[in-house]
Amino acid sequence: MNCAVHAEAPATGYCRNCGKALCPACTRDVRGVLYCEDCLAATVSGRGPGAAPGGAADAGNPATAALLGLFPGLGAVYNGEYVKALVHLLVFGGIVTMINRTGDEGIFVPLLLGFLVYQPVEAYKTAKAKMLGLPLPNPLSNIGKDQPIGAYILIGFGILMLLARQEWLWERIAEYGIPLAFIGFGVYLLNRQMSK
Repeated sequence: MNCAVHAEAPATGYCRNCGKALCPACTRDVRGVLYCEDCLAATVSGRGPGAAPGGAADAGNPATAALLGLFPGLGAVYNGEYVKALVHLLVFGGIVTMINRTGDEGIFVPLLLGFLVYQPVEAYKTAKAKMLGLPLPNPLSNIGKDQPIGAYILIGFGILMLLARQEWLWERIAEYGIPLAFIGFGVYLLNRQMSK
């Protein structure tokens, strides 16, 4: 794909707000997040991150985002939040896997239902914020910053998965790889955060 501004140059990134393909000359990197010049100017001028030229016309429809949010990850993809979409898919897959493996519907089915209600609401709020040019709601914004929320979530999810198995760790070490990976990555994030 080529740059939206310089048609002859290959794109090396995409604007976080409008999704426009950008070449290195058009890319504006702000703390690791890529923006096009129009979106960055709109943010600096106080019109908000979603208020690039065209304003609300460039934002997605909140009702469409909510409808797509009924399917894991699609609402986030519609809003241009691909990392969040991946997280939604991983959480959904983890919960469904735990229901299938443990047969314990008492814990995981309410968790699944709550997550399926959360996704369209979150997609709607994000699309609405983009449409109005308000700051985007981001429940994952604290990961790796002042509070190690992501580390706590990973450790907790890994411990829940281990407890749901109710077997000794050395009997089937391969079955415990995913929960141990969650716990290990969570401990790594926690240690990195606490050492700062």
